[in-house]
Parts: sequence; C-alpha cells; structure tokens
Amino acid sequence: MGATRVQKEAYFVKLKELIAKYPSIFVVNVDNVGSNQMHQIRVALRGKGVVVMGKNTMVRRALRSILSEFPQFERLLPHVRGNIGFVFTSDDLKDIREIIVANKVAAPARAGAFAPRDVFVPAGNTMMEPGKTSFFQALGIPTKIARGTIEIVTDVKVVTAGTRVGPSEAALLNMLNISPFTYGMTVSQIFDSGNAFTPDVLDVTDTELVDRFLSGIKTIAAISLALNYPTLVSVSHSLVNAYKNLIAISIATDYTFEGAEKAKEYLANPEAFAVAAAPAASEAAPAAAAKEAEEEKEEEGDDDDDFGLGLFD
Repeated sequence: MGATRVQKEAYFVKLKELIAKYPSIFVVNVDNVGSNQMHQIRVALRGKGVVVMGKNTMVRRALRSILSEFPQFERLLPHVRGNIGFVFTSDDLKDIREIIVANKVAAPARAGAFAPRDVFVPAGNTMMEPGKTSFFQALGIPTKIARGTIEIVTDVKVVTAGTRVGPSEAALLNMLNISPFTYGMTVSQIFDSGNAFTPDVLDVTDTELVDRFLSGIKTIAAISLALNYPTLVSVSHSLVNAYKNLIAISIATDYTFEGAEKAKEYLANPEAFAVAAAPAASEAAPAAAAKEAEEEKEEEGDDDDDFGLGLFD
C-alpha cells in the first residue's frame, strides 16, 4: 500500500528541513538489514545523525522539488537506486561512518544471495552420519568415514566472493551450522557541501595529502624551471640559481660584490679557512683523549684486582 498524499507532503517537508539543517549526507545501502538492527543503528546515531528511509521514486520526486532552491543536489539523484537510505549529519564524517558500519550481524548463507566474501569449509569431523555423504560428493569435497561420522579431509572453498550462493552450498553450510556472512548498513556514497564522493576518500590520511601536495609542488617547480616560466613555486629556485651564476661570474672576472667576496677569499687562501677550523677540532681532542685514558685505567684496575686472594689460597 502506497503512501497517502498527506504522508508524501510530510516526507517532502521533513527532507527539505534536514537538507537545510545538515551539511553532510551519507547514502547507505540497507540490503539484508533487519528492523531490529536498523533500530540499533538509529540508537547509536542518536544526537549525531538522522536516518531517513523512503521509496526511491518518492525520494527522487522530493529531491527534484527542491532543485530550484538547492541545485547542487542534482548530483545526488544518480545515486538514488537500489535499497538505499540517507543519514544526515553535521559531525565528523569518519566518526559517523564508523558508527554506521560497526553494527553487523552474522547471517547464514541463503540460496541465490550474492556472497560478499569467499567461504571455506574447514577440515575436520562434521559429526554427521554417513548417509549425508552425497551433499559433500555433489560439491566435490573430499571426505572419509571416521568412527561412524563424516570427516572432511582438507579445507575446501565452496563459495566465491561476488557470485550467487547455490542451493547445495547453502544447504551444506546450514547443516554444518556455518554462518559465513555478516550483514549491516554500508556506505555507498557521501554528499558533503555540494560534493559527491565515494567513502574510500575518508581513508586518505593527512600525511598522504601533504605528500601528494609536496609532490605536486616539486613537479610544477621542475616544469617551470625547464620552461623558464616563473611561477610561485619556482621563483625561489630561480633566484638561488641566478645568485649562483652571479658568484660564478664574479669569481671569473674582476667584478665583485659583498656576497662574492667570501667565496673569492676562500679560493684565494683555503689554508686560512682550514686553520680556522682546526681550533674546534683541537678542543674536542683533549676531552676524547682524557676519556680514553680513563677507560684504559679502569680496565687495568680490573685486571690487577685479585679480590684479596693469594695464588695458593
């Protein structure tokens, strides 16, 4: 039974109020999420976010009705497909995502359902009677009879991630009491301040951002220097290179300036600079020699010490 006109109008008003109030929206997938699990997620988000569900046709209609006032939400329309809902928030996006995906429940394999991950049947005794060997034979699982029960010889993958679970695989996993999957609310898209992006963007760290920024700066500076085209990031390198060229010209000619005088002095009398550096080294030498002598003295004392015992005591 569809929503009444009054209910639709109330939904449109509520959606518009939430859009105006909260800057960030999580588009969440709620496949296989039960009502009790949904309630627990709402409780966990209380005071931090608001969960809103609705039919996709009604959601699209509500979004189109506010495009004149909020044109940026046109980017959200392509993501309104499948079994989805919205989480409105103004808190930190990483924290809210952790709360959304934290609530998971174990679930048995159901025939026809897509497997989110690979499923293995472990080796060992199943405690099942030999009459059920046909289930294992149908799936190519090596078994043997041990003490009147079926024993699986080796670990076997029975379901591959991304494929549908077959009826035989589902029946076998249920007989073995294996609940291989976990289901919960997942984030499919994030809409923040007019920008839509995938949730993996939240995994980018500050260090990675800084490294990428610095790498970009170095690349721009290298290109600018190669093209002799000054930019904000290359002008400091251009000034340093120009200063080096001026010093080189000054050394090669009689022209001089304050910055080049020290370089000329060094080239003219390098021994003077070597003598100036010698006192610092000579000051450090006595301290090192004294320490070495003290260590040698301690070693000699250790060798001579007989602990008050004679040779024949």
